[in-house]
Amino acid sequence: MTSRQLYFRILSYIAPYKLIAAVSIAAMVVAGVVDGAMVGLLGYIIDSFQGGGVVTRSNALAQYLDQLKHFLQPVGGPVLWLMPLLLFCLGLVRLVSSFAYEYGSAWLSSQVMHNLRREVFARLMNMPVSYFDQSSTGTLLSRVTYDINQIMDAGLNVLTVLVKDTALAIWLLATMILIDWQLTLFCLIMLPGAAVSIRIVSKRQRRLSQQTQDTMGEMSQILDESLSGQRIIKIFGGTAYEQQRFGRANLRVRHLSIKRAATSSLNSGFTVFLIAVAMAAIIYFAGVRAAAGMMSAGAFVTFMSSMMLLQQPIKNLSKLSDSLHRGLAAAESVFAILDQAPERDTGQYKTGRARGEISVRALEFAYHAGGNNALNGVDLQIKPGESVALVGQSGSGKTTLASLLPRFYEVTQGEICLDGVLLSEYQLANLREQIALVSQDMVLFNDTVAANIAYGAAQIDLARVRAAADAAHATEFIEQMPGRFDEMLGENGVRLSGGQRQRLAIARAIYKDAPILILDEATSALDTESERKVQQALENLMQGRTTLVIAHRLSTIEKVDRIVVMRKGKIVEMGSHAELMQRAGLYAQMHAVQFAEVA
Repeated sequence: MTSRQLYFRILSYIAPYKLIAAVSIAAMVVAGVVDGAMVGLLGYIIDSFQGGGVVTRSNALAQYLDQLKHFLQPVGGPVLWLMPLLLFCLGLVRLVSSFAYEYGSAWLSSQVMHNLRREVFARLMNMPVSYFDQSSTGTLLSRVTYDINQIMDAGLNVLTVLVKDTALAIWLLATMILIDWQLTLFCLIMLPGAAVSIRIVSKRQRRLSQQTQDTMGEMSQILDESLSGQRIIKIFGGTAYEQQRFGRANLRVRHLSIKRAATSSLNSGFTVFLIAVAMAAIIYFAGVRAAAGMMSAGAFVTFMSSMMLLQQPIKNLSKLSDSLHRGLAAAESVFAILDQAPERDTGQYKTGRARGEISVRALEFAYHAGGNNALNGVDLQIKPGESVALVGQSGSGKTTLASLLPRFYEVTQGEICLDGVLLSEYQLANLREQIALVSQDMVLFNDTVAANIAYGAAQIDLARVRAAADAAHATEFIEQMPGRFDEMLGENGVRLSGGQRQRLAIARAIYKDAPILILDEATSALDTESERKVQQALENLMQGRTTLVIAHRLSTIEKVDRIVVMRKGKIVEMGSHAELMQRAGLYAQMHAVQFAEVA
């Protein structure tokens, strides 16, 4: 997207709040005009005290004030209180307008950031799993936090400076033109130089800002990895290495920030230099005109004050390039997330509770286009309520096959049907309602025990929660917690042992009561006693449900209805435990190796 398209897309988030934006902009204009009016009033006061009136070619403000003064004169002699009253009124207007635009801008800014974060988070939650396989968590965190804050620099903050300082600059220039248009035109000789400077700086600022966004994402990634993996870092002595990694990224951020500041300062300094050159010449010529009686003392003070005050808005406007391109670079990365296609969900079929019949025909799957297939021509029929175990060496395709059932990935070729209906024809949410998952990657949330067990439910049924915990043999340690089922677990259940976390994950699957179960190494983190208890609970749970069990410990799957042996993405053997042992094939070899290791 071009800079113009990016900026107008940012402004589109302000469009729903047109009234507040219009009031804020109007208040900015009033504040800028009041600042300029105070300078014009200063010259009139000086000339009034001298008693000679204002001698200028054209001074509408002075003429208006003279008329107002003569109109009020009969009321009670000299109107000495007129100037203080006007200054008081202008100050009051400035107070109200400043509050209006500053509060309005802050409200709009926070509202737009709130909406953007909500929209980005919603999009991330609807992204396919493959997107997260290719994206860094730290980078995504940086997009939602740091980058969205930077967008406001290209939105409301830039708009505030642009409107307020432009209004002030126009008023000051109009005042200077009314006093002496020739000297004012002489002032404008600096504009072409400033425009060229801003154009050159803009390109460099955009490039530096983009590099800063990327480096901030890298630093966030290192921070996320280092904090989540701090136990591994400590035990393997990686503290110094991680400090070096973070230090290098942090140093790059610092260098880029310095380069941005230097570029912005050079641009601003060059603009101020042009103003100083123009002022030197103008002071000389204005002094000559004042000495020749062509300009009164008040007009001279007003002109010089306006010209000097004009430096600030011009300086602020010249600095907009840095804020603008920093925000545009951030907008580019954030909108790149919003423009990503979400999970494909075009299915219309919906069922209350599936029977659990699964048909896999000529299935092929590759994680990357053009890459090697993780599954090659898999055919598998699973009856409703049947328990099937997938076994094989690491990389044989067990977890990949299980991941295709809830459509974490889309099949490359072939098809998978549930109750005779293609998975792609199901509404995605409805399909996943039929499946409960207990993964080897246990995920618990920083919430209560009850909320974790009943995760995803609209309302928490405490009786069902307790029953699920009992079935998973988790009640015994839950009751020992100070808050019991209301106890906060901390990040990913950090206060629990691996076995306790896994039992809570199993309780979550029991609570869901889905017709299809996927157990991916569901008992891998349990000790022998806990495994025996949970295995009993799982066997009870599996009754009447279609269950897909992925296991490396073959002792845990001997009672399943059927065992499917996979190798290099293909099914090489299939049958019950007794049948496969009798064949003396790959399964029998794996079984012999494992029990030999145990012995």
